[in-house]
Amino acid sequence: MAAELTDDAARAARLDGLTSWHADGWRGLRVAVLGLGVTGFAVADTLAELGSEVTVYARDRDEDRERILEVIGVRFAQHPLDDVPDELVASAPDLIVVSPGFRPDHPVLAWAADHAVPVWGDIELAWRVRDKVKAAEWMLVTGTNGKTTTVQLAATLIAANGVRVAPCGNIGVPVLDAVRDPLGYDVLVVELSSFQLHHLPTVGPGAIHPYSSVCLNVADDHLDWHGSADAYRGAKGKVYANTKVACVYNRADEATRTMVEEAEVEEGARAIGFGLDTPGPSDFGVVDGILCDRAFLEDRRTAALEITTLDELEPHGLAAPHIVANILAASAFARSYDVPVRVIHDALATFRLDAHRIETVAVAGGIRWIDDSKATNPHAAEASLRAFGRVVWIVGGLLKGVDADALVARHVARLRAAVVIGRDRTALVEAFRRHAPGLPLFEVLADDTENVMPDAVALAASVAEDGDTVLLAPAAASMDQFADYADRGRRFHDAVRERLGGEAHDEPASDEPPAEAP
Repeated sequence: MAAELTDDAARAARLDGLTSWHADGWRGLRVAVLGLGVTGFAVADTLAELGSEVTVYARDRDEDRERILEVIGVRFAQHPLDDVPDELVASAPDLIVVSPGFRPDHPVLAWAADHAVPVWGDIELAWRVRDKVKAAEWMLVTGTNGKTTTVQLAATLIAANGVRVAPCGNIGVPVLDAVRDPLGYDVLVVELSSFQLHHLPTVGPGAIHPYSSVCLNVADDHLDWHGSADAYRGAKGKVYANTKVACVYNRADEATRTMVEEAEVEEGARAIGFGLDTPGPSDFGVVDGILCDRAFLEDRRTAALEITTLDELEPHGLAAPHIVANILAASAFARSYDVPVRVIHDALATFRLDAHRIETVAVAGGIRWIDDSKATNPHAAEASLRAFGRVVWIVGGLLKGVDADALVARHVARLRAAVVIGRDRTALVEAFRRHAPGLPLFEVLADDTENVMPDAVALAASVAEDGDTVLLAPAAASMDQFADYADRGRRFHDAVRERLGGEAHDEPASDEPPAEAP
């Protein structure tokens, strides 16, 4: 037992010393990596470059990535991972690095806890090796909705001031790729999911000390993964830990204010609120259609700085309330990094939303067809519904353990009809029948992916009238019938265009956000 304790203590001391790319302890470190997706591959590649002894365990094969792993000296072991691989136990790893999709109660993570094997996520690893080229400042973004848009906005606004900045993290570019970029960055704007935050320590050598941080909003999501709403909110709240300059929070979401109040931050960090109402001192907000900064100016008690106006945002599809909130949060990040308001104003004039985020597909016969396939939970769908008047709502998919009953109840008054998709439609159908028994309600019975959207669009077209919006805002994940939310959105586009033929206007509606690559 004494020898085991000594081994554990020695391992802990070695890992505690790994706070730089240039630390000696990486070489020969035995690491098990769980998952061979984008994150797992970036982890394995990084550790191999550091000289660690790495084995990747994954359920599914990826021949291209496996070939690269072989070249860089990383072992691959295919395993269903419904229990602990014997090979993993026999290898006695010093460390396990887990991809975000592995639940906290996964058998391998339970085994690690029982045997005192540390578990890191990719974000902790990236923070520890952030000085390979140049140790950038990190700005952290989380929230139930709006993360990707806010990250892209913040990076765009900061870059406009001549700063080398990268949007990364859960947005699709692993942070480990960003910290290893040969040219280095001044700032990383990092999107963090609740999964990534769950594994992130708030104290010790692996704890991030962000320049600025924000939790945009909190609504029940991923409860099947976290186990409870409290656990989900607890993970989100970690984003504010150790913040150095600005803790940005949503004035309309009391939970985010509470997170800031409870966070242990560095001395001098300020709480900066944002909202669609009149801003107080140290806030961002809207006054008579003008987006204002009352936080980063000397005379903030009696004055404000004008960022832009709703009228200027409208032609670019940026005036929907939830997008305005994202703009205010991103502007707070930019202002915390001393970006002038005139630079922010000019950069916003060129910014465009990603595809599948309140994207106008077509306008025909007075009916607007909107793709918000990225509304993958009730909170996002609610924001989308509030942006339009009379709606034919296409809704459904994987609800991830979240009850959509309250969402239905709040919005039945604005609905012309509802079209329910998804393999498990029961809960949604019952909610509509309970709260709006007279509402035209259709179910898409097709289970073949090829037919789901054509059927949904045909049903929506049969009831939509002049002045209506047909809105794809599923309030659910897509993987029951589609590859991902983008696949769902693309199929909606195709079905609408096939249905309308030459009827759609050649020019987009005034609030169409042209698509750009994520």
